[in-house]
Amino acid sequence: MDEQIIYGRNSVMEALKADTPIDHIFVTSMTGSLGAICKEAKKRGIVVKTTDNRKLDAMCDGGNHQGVCAEGACAEYATVADILAVSEKKGTAPFLILCDGIEDPHNLGAILRTAEAAGADGVILPKRRSASLTQTVYKTSAGAASWIPVARVGNLATEMIALKKRGIWFFGADMDGQPATKTDMTGAVGIVIGSEGFGLSAPVRAQCDGILSLPMFGKINSLNASVAAGILLYEVVRQRTDSL
Repeated sequence: MDEQIIYGRNSVMEALKADTPIDHIFVTSMTGSLGAICKEAKKRGIVVKTTDNRKLDAMCDGGNHQGVCAEGACAEYATVADILAVSEKKGTAPFLILCDGIEDPHNLGAILRTAEAAGADGVILPKRRSASLTQTVYKTSAGAASWIPVARVGNLATEMIALKKRGIWFFGADMDGQPATKTDMTGAVGIVIGSEGFGLSAPVRAQCDGILSLPMFGKINSLNASVAAGILLYEVVRQRTDSL
């Protein structure tokens, strides 16, 4: 069982009242005392999902979950301001990664590991439709989750609009874009990686200043999200290193 799992109605409610870092709460219904938990969670901006007893049994290793289970974070979330402060302190142009619907924790962990190695300032996730900082993500990142700031926002497209006002250009990864090697990414840049199955969402794609693609020479026409992210991040590194 994941050590970040909290289950049982009283345990989850007390964790909420104590402001314990929680990513998601899973409930079998939103009525009665479970409804009170849902209300408390939503006041704190925590995503609540309905599920069945079978899933909760698996998450809680057969423990008496009473219809509710909370999945906690293994690391503290930063704010977008915290991430921007990283580049300000280094005296470099912002270098951000945005994950638009990356739901596989192994993919998110791999992206965090590469982002930290590439010297990115931080990663921004949406609160919904996204993996979060669970133990699986932490392990897959080889500890990078403890070193690179990760922020969560309510709406990724809205956050992009605000960041564009600060001079940051956003480039999304997709099959029908321009070659990454022919795109200038030496300035303030945010690389946007879409979900594993559906790519970039329409609102996020609409806020991208450019769409990047990677050459494909085999019979498979796409790469794993974390692999594509790694290639694009190091293209930014290459360009910035060559421009010094």
